[in-house]
Amino acid sequence: MSATLTEPDAAPRTPSSRPPGIPGTTSAGRRRKRQPITPWLLLAPSIVLLGVMVVYPSIVMVINSFTNLEIKNKMLGTPADFVGFDNYIEVFTKSDFPAVLARSLGLMVVLTALIIVGGMLIALLMTKLAKGWRLLVSIGLLLAWAMPPLSATVVWGWIFDTQYGLVNWFLNTLTGTNDFNSHSWLIDPWSFMMVLTIIIVWQGIPFAAFTFYAGLSQVPDEVLEASQLDGANARQRFRLIVMPYLRNVVTAVLVLETIWNLRIFTQVYALQQQGGIASETNVLGTYLFRQGLGEFGVTAAIGVFMVILLMGISYFNVRNTLKEEEL
Repeated sequence: MSATLTEPDAAPRTPSSRPPGIPGTTSAGRRRKRQPITPWLLLAPSIVLLGVMVVYPSIVMVINSFTNLEIKNKMLGTPADFVGFDNYIEVFTKSDFPAVLARSLGLMVVLTALIIVGGMLIALLMTKLAKGWRLLVSIGLLLAWAMPPLSATVVWGWIFDTQYGLVNWFLNTLTGTNDFNSHSWLIDPWSFMMVLTIIIVWQGIPFAAFTFYAGLSQVPDEVLEASQLDGANARQRFRLIVMPYLRNVVTAVLVLETIWNLRIFTQVYALQQQGGIASETNVLGTYLFRQGLGEFGVTAAIGVFMVILLMGISYFNVRNTLKEEEL
């Protein structure tokens, strides 16, 4: 070994020299950082579609919200003037938008709470039912979920019809009087909202119930049995064991239902056409639709505010979920 180390022909190895055949760290790092192009090629059609259908209209909406664009500008081909935040100030001070916003937010809270609670109760019930009854409940939920919103609203409008409604007939039969003859459930804003709540909750519960039922099937039976042997009652098992497993599922359903219930349109518009007073029952969707069809600047300002509101609500819920996962 000593002869090999002291051989005069052997060149000394400097610290900076590298053995032959081993690539440098720079080229290796570049190879590691190189991203495959195939996934981007597969995503390209979706990205282009999102850009055309979402990004571009959003940018145009934001720009129009700072102008006084009206139908006359479109007809005459004249450019709109920049007005700054005047449209936003007008929306919140010179219109009934604040009342519509408060009505929409209150309705969203009620609808979301009823759907979440009702869906959870039905999901818990399905875990206790026999296979045949569970199948029957699932079919009933699917039928309610599959019905188009417009068709469901028309059917429920007939049920609450003034002259031939099933509800008026049932109440007259129950009370033994004719007090509910020709009683309009849609003319009063409060009863209008009650009918609207029934329709939306009836169609919204199936999604929540199926989602929660799928989440409940992931809770280990061994953990529930062990907690039951330790003396935990049903309420404690649900709060301390089941809910931690379903936290992400509940958050996802909560975010989706919040967005859906804040942008409802079809049910409200159809009920208004059947007898409701639009000015007293408008929500954000119908108000945006009815807000001066030619006042594009003001309408765009309302749309921008709705987008910011929905993004804020979604971000708050998603951020809380991510924080809980990191703990």
